[in-house]
Amino acid sequence: METTVYSQTGEVMGKTKLPESIFGLPWNADLVHQVVVSMESSSRRNTAHTKNRGEVRGGGKKPWKQKGTGQARHGSTRSPIWVGGGVAHGPRNEKNYDRKVNRKMKTKALFVILSKKFKNGEIVFVDTLSLKEPKTKLAIGVLKNLHKVPELGNVLNKRNALSIFMPERHADLYRSFRNISNVLLEDTRSINPVSLLSRKRILFVAPEETMRILEGKTTVSFPGEERSSTDEKLKKAVVRKVSKPRTKAKVRAK
Repeated sequence: METTVYSQTGEVMGKTKLPESIFGLPWNADLVHQVVVSMESSSRRNTAHTKNRGEVRGGGKKPWKQKGTGQARHGSTRSPIWVGGGVAHGPRNEKNYDRKVNRKMKTKALFVILSKKFKNGEIVFVDTLSLKEPKTKLAIGVLKNLHKVPELGNVLNKRNALSIFMPERHADLYRSFRNISNVLLEDTRSINPVSLLSRKRILFVAPEETMRILEGKTTVSFPGEERSSTDEKLKKAVVRKVSKPRTKAKVRAK
């Protein structure tokens, strides 16, 4: 697989090869849905919290006596059926929304999304990205020059959201692009399925470094892969010497 590499002025610089294992995978909607929903659930902040009848202040005295008033019996004014009482079955902040997803599934979903976006022509590669000084005006000028790239189009249109991934984080570039609402500058190492789906267009800077970082995600040793076999464990096992049980000393008869 090959793709065109552009300069930040929108001119064609050459071609670069892309690995089939990253940009040539078939679409897997079930995998992407499971990973994205799990990641969004794990990042959820459980701030919603209601008080039950035991946590609401007051209500220690019985409103009226048990019998003789004609009213229904009540033991506390902080019952959930009273105004100002506790909430029954309300949201609690001790609820855990974390959902476990295997690292291999996250990596596979990431590559599936990259393959889908590359197939749809929503990924562009730029050799370098630099500014003389950290100014939003210069950043807008770079985006205007990228109008020549057919895959990007009018990047300044608010409906055309763009994510720029760089091999290393530059503070000057971040300050230059942060005031543009539809453009997000991120580090390539922090790329994930949720960040890819949040923006329509993807712009990768420095294709060689990008490929090195993406391919490095497939060589990570996952838990359980380097475990030794059962035979090796048995060979390395330490045989413990069982000591003889101590016998009670014979008491001499006097």
